[in-house]
Amino acid sequence: MKGSEGGSRVCNYPDWQRAAAAAAAILDPACGVSPAEKLSLEHLQLLRDAFTCHTPSDRASRPRAAGLQTGENRQNGWSGRNRGASGEHGMNFEEFREALSSVIGPDVEATWVERFFSEVDIDCVGRVDWQRLCSYLFLEFTERDRASNPRAALLDTEPQIRHCSHNKREPTVRVVAVPHPPPLRYISVSKGGQLTVWNSGLHILKTLGLAGDPAEEWANKRRFRGWTTDAVYMGNVHKVAIATDCRDIHFVNVSTASIFEDVHLFGFRNVPTALCYWHDVQSPEQPSLLLWGDDRGGVHLMRFLNPSKGLFENPFRKDKGPQRIYFPDLGEHSLLVSYRHIPNIHQEPINRVMLESHTDLIMTSSESNATSVVIMDVSLKQEPYIWKIEQGARCFDYCRPLQVVVTGGFDRTVRLWTRFVTSRPVATLPGHRTTVLDVAIYQPFGQIFSYSKDAELRVWDISTHHCLRSVHLQFPCLQPGRIPEHGSFPLLLLSPLLPGQTQPHLLVGCKDYLALLNLAESKVKNESGAALSCALYNPTLRQVVTGHADSSVSMWDVETGRRRLTVSNAHGEEELTCMALDSSHRRLITGARNGTVKVWNLLNGLNLHKLEPVTHSEVTGVVCLHGNQLLAVGWSRRIAQYDITGAKDVYVRADMSWKSGGVHSSDILAVCQCPALGVVATASHDGEVIIWRLETQGPLLRLQRDTQPGAAPPVDSLLFLQHRAANRQLRNRAVLVSSQAGCLCFWSITGHTHTYGQFYAPDQPGERVLDLSSDQSNNSILVSGDTTGRLQIWDISDYALGSTQEPVCERPPLLRCWEAHKGALVSVEVLDLADRLFLLTASADGSAGLWTEDGHRVGSFGQDERWSITDPATYQREKQSDLTEDMEEEEEERTDADRSGPSGVKGHASDPAYRGQTSQEKCHSEASAPPQSQTESTSTLESDHEPQQPTSLCEDFCSKVALCHERRRLCGDVDLSKLFLADGVCTPHQALVLQEMNLPEDLPTSPWIWCQSLTGGSPQLSVSKRKTQPDRKSEGFVRVCLHALQQEGRCSWEFFARSETGCGVLWRKVKKRGEKRREGERGKELSLGMTEERDRGVEGENTLREIEAGMSGVETAGDTK
Repeated sequence: MKGSEGGSRVCNYPDWQRAAAAAAAILDPACGVSPAEKLSLEHLQLLRDAFTCHTPSDRASRPRAAGLQTGENRQNGWSGRNRGASGEHGMNFEEFREALSSVIGPDVEATWVERFFSEVDIDCVGRVDWQRLCSYLFLEFTERDRASNPRAALLDTEPQIRHCSHNKREPTVRVVAVPHPPPLRYISVSKGGQLTVWNSGLHILKTLGLAGDPAEEWANKRRFRGWTTDAVYMGNVHKVAIATDCRDIHFVNVSTASIFEDVHLFGFRNVPTALCYWHDVQSPEQPSLLLWGDDRGGVHLMRFLNPSKGLFENPFRKDKGPQRIYFPDLGEHSLLVSYRHIPNIHQEPINRVMLESHTDLIMTSSESNATSVVIMDVSLKQEPYIWKIEQGARCFDYCRPLQVVVTGGFDRTVRLWTRFVTSRPVATLPGHRTTVLDVAIYQPFGQIFSYSKDAELRVWDISTHHCLRSVHLQFPCLQPGRIPEHGSFPLLLLSPLLPGQTQPHLLVGCKDYLALLNLAESKVKNESGAALSCALYNPTLRQVVTGHADSSVSMWDVETGRRRLTVSNAHGEEELTCMALDSSHRRLITGARNGTVKVWNLLNGLNLHKLEPVTHSEVTGVVCLHGNQLLAVGWSRRIAQYDITGAKDVYVRADMSWKSGGVHSSDILAVCQCPALGVVATASHDGEVIIWRLETQGPLLRLQRDTQPGAAPPVDSLLFLQHRAANRQLRNRAVLVSSQAGCLCFWSITGHTHTYGQFYAPDQPGERVLDLSSDQSNNSILVSGDTTGRLQIWDISDYALGSTQEPVCERPPLLRCWEAHKGALVSVEVLDLADRLFLLTASADGSAGLWTEDGHRVGSFGQDERWSITDPATYQREKQSDLTEDMEEEEEERTDADRSGPSGVKGHASDPAYRGQTSQEKCHSEASAPPQSQTESTSTLESDHEPQQPTSLCEDFCSKVALCHERRRLCGDVDLSKLFLADGVCTPHQALVLQEMNLPEDLPTSPWIWCQSLTGGSPQLSVSKRKTQPDRKSEGFVRVCLHALQQEGRCSWEFFARSETGCGVLWRKVKKRGEKRREGERGKELSLGMTEERDRGVEGENTLREIEAGMSGVETAGDTK
């Protein structure tokens, strides 16, 4: 009765007609409309009443959703015993669908309801209650609000704060950036005239004090007795101009590492208070302009006519020190300098001056109420724009691309103005509690930085007028209840002209301290801005999950590109290396570089389990088997299994029952499973692929590609062709694809012949394919992504399916090829959405994109514009016209190639370099390093319309690979047979292998050390018996041995070369002779360091050097013989 009563309350709701009409007006559910967008407040009230009046039906007879079958719930470990109260009193799928139909309307789509139910049912119990629904909606609204607000350009990194002790407790007036000559330097100017040079890491390089009046020179000391007012960098002449209250300007030369004062211009009528300098960046030799405002509200313009010849005339002078120029005598320099004065612009001293070179506008500000900000034409032919602000303007900034002016002052308010409207501001941004000292516009993000006297830095968004972030900088000079002293220009915003020059950053000065804060370069697609390390698609929740190098995980809606959830610091500061989904697709498994593996809830971002690490080395792959059995592989060279089916504890222990100890001789880099065949494949750094049987947990088959003599390249990726493996007629053919140094190898697991085909995929030699994917329903295409950022789609519907004994060495037909990203592709995946195939790509450059099968770009995850997966009009179709032309040209080229005869690999038959080779040798040579004729038929198709790709990897990927090699080199001497965990850590004596000594050629070892090893001084050094002539690696040892034996007349180089016992006989003779020598005084001298007196050790070392000098002739004669 309660259920019917609740139903009647829902149906008789007075606003039902209007609620249904509003729901029908929303976008189609297939377009990715989330429940937060579709459900209104009235709908939530109706749902609450429905849950309140709901009576649970019989669980035995309740129907279930398609994705929540009883068997699946049981295998996921959710039985009726552990469902809890929420499962007992909630709604099942049918009841939930009926409630939504009664609330929203009968036309609600079943797929949308099923997705809604799956997202709320985070525990996979098959029932949802009102509490879980509210929690889901709260997280949804929170994430939507977080995603809708623009993020601040100020990064979360800790600011670098440095103390300038040379300021003598005086504040820093201005900091200028000196980019030339490289590297980047900063020069801070204190109020007392002290210049300090800093490097990019804010470490002091040198200091310089401004020169004082020569008339006050006494005892070779000229002290500057004024106060500096401003400073500016003159880029085309590499000087810094410094204005002081002594009515002068000092020009300091910074073109070299040693800075010095070059020119002193003095004798002004007014005090220069603000400086500005402009020059043509494209033509530095063109005239430049120096502007300054004075304490009487006037502006001065000094134009340097020929900067390449000098700023002023420089006659010959006998006296040392800077050139002193009296300002009234500036006419003597008329060939190089012109001067102009515009008086009475402001009624108060000018505190800011700026030049807009594109329109020849001069912008100034002062603390005057009548003339707070003035923008006027240089020629004075147009009426100036005058802003009148109460209490004047303490600072201002102007951005020409945005056409906005920002002001700040004593009223503690930041105002935003348009360029041509002076009557009232566009927005007033209150929030500061003290005077605003400086403002700066960061144009790439459209944001404003404002800084006040209490050391508070605020970040404002220009479009929304919201304060995105407020930071109180903790300078050591701050004292409670006191306002610190500041210079007139505390902010320096450094944004590079070219991307990648240097990271944008902000310098803030407070008294004699400097703080450096890092900024984001642009509105990057992923919030963290870090490189992507892995990505995958969740077909149940229709989400894309991306893992970043800064240990963050992001979930995106694949149907719109909108961010759903972000998990920061998933593994602390360790880089994410791999990801996988569990059987229910509601939990995410992540592995990190430090060996940790964690399980996350994809719907709320909670960490459910922490898996026991096998070692503290990198985890390179995780895979989920049937029944939520996880396998993890990595640099431990072993397979660890974890059972998370019904685990209630946070910490899950590893099951090391797999017979993987000592099977792989190198680090495992890739893993892939094939449920149809019941096997798992792992690949290692030495190029070996091992097939494991799930039933026996032991190795079944070893696959090794035939390579040229030398070390085999590592395997980067593995892919099972699931459709072929499930087909009884095709499972004996090639079902496994591996990527090794850019070569794609097709393997058979159950057939008589294991190698079925191989070819080199990238267009450029020396590249690698980092990930592979295929349409697993048909296996008609193969998608590969290489280190140049290019995506290739191959037609493999008939590839490597023949019964021939010889492997196929020709390339399959190339359907599409384009540059998807600028960086290396770390992940590619084929998605089946809306009855179409899409491609997911993730790159090391930090971006993830979605593409159609035809190569049309849908968009990048995180972009401002939303797309609809069912509406191609919302796609970003930049490549549509190019790809159409490409395919037409490709068809023409193929037609011409067919007419002219066979090409590609078959053309090598007449090449003399291939004569005498077997078919397998030909196949190997063609696949490992593609000759020009092989790639001619495919790569030339894009050469007419796409630029040539660089052969080198991107810098981020190269640095990542270098770090991997370095870590592998440090861990290369670990003997896994001796390694065992004692409290989670193995001792060095158990892990290190004491191998036979083999010193490198370039080892800087002194002869004294070698003599110590010969006379027993170092018991760890040993020489083994060799039957061959010793090489030059032990050159010092051979020299000493030959000299010792030649004195007895028993040894020559020929004797040593023909000796069967080799170094063993030599070692025993030298050792015996050394024991005799130690009995006498002469033996003490030749022992070279065995005595404890330091003076005798020095004499012995000199004696050995004389011996080695005499042995050079003997050794040369031996080589000649």
